[in-house]
Amino acid sequence: MNSNTTAEPIRPMRVVTDDLDRKVTIPTNVTRVVSLAPNLTESIFAVGAGDRLVGVTTFCNYPEQAKQIGKIGDTMNPNMESIVALKPDIVFVSTASQIENFTKTLEANGIAVYVTNPTDLAQVFKSIRTLGDILGTGDTASLVADALEQRVAAINVALRDLPQSGPMQLDDGRVRVFVQISREPLFTIGSGSFLNQLVAAAGGISTTAEIPSAYPKISKETAVALRPGAIILSDSPDNKEPNDAFKNSYAVKEGRVYTVNADLLSRPGPRLVDAMEQVARYLHPEKFK
Repeated sequence: MNSNTTAEPIRPMRVVTDDLDRKVTIPTNVTRVVSLAPNLTESIFAVGAGDRLVGVTTFCNYPEQAKQIGKIGDTMNPNMESIVALKPDIVFVSTASQIENFTKTLEANGIAVYVTNPTDLAQVFKSIRTLGDILGTGDTASLVADALEQRVAAINVALRDLPQSGPMQLDDGRVRVFVQISREPLFTIGSGSFLNQLVAAAGGISTTAEIPSAYPKISKETAVALRPGAIILSDSPDNKEPNDAFKNSYAVKEGRVYTVNADLLSRPGPRLVDAMEQVARYLHPEKFK
């Protein structure tokens, strides 16, 4: 045995369970983190561990500090060599489809892969608390999640006893809402999207909630038949106006077309509550005077 060989100290480890029910072994003290999704990057900053991030995707643009962190590719095509070179303790992944592509490579290099895939508001809050636990910032994470839950509760209180004040509202006062993801081709949200719950929590009902898939493309004939009372545009350069199919709709004629920052709508992280508050105020301004 070489007497000059210096063994690396053994780091204390523990086992946690991710959203795919996988057992993941991680250091007790996580110091180097890679995030492969913008919502996870935002959540990691929110729980007070942004300074542990050593790599993020090119889509990770919030908060401002995230722009200064090294990029490891985009969400679906991260550069494995770059990630391995960063020597992270853990890589956070947002979807099951991602993990199938590169888990084997990362784990072969001793890098833990943890999947957190929130699909509704409750899971977003749970994910924030879990990230805090993994990163040793549990107290901060609990405060953040508690504050978000309180904001949601305040909206729920404000939207009690909705009056029916328009022809496109249901008997309980909820507004029929069409969420337009892209104008041409016309993409919207379907049964697999967490945004249905957001619309419902904001006092609306998604007109496309029963269409299979998360973000279906629909025909103009289908769009005309939906008769929305309000249209939410996910803000992007090619989605500034409603599709022509809605030109004679109540929503367009009554000026009930609203724009919400696409990043707020598309990222199941802390700012999803910002989107919910905006939509609630758009749909029921009388409740927020």
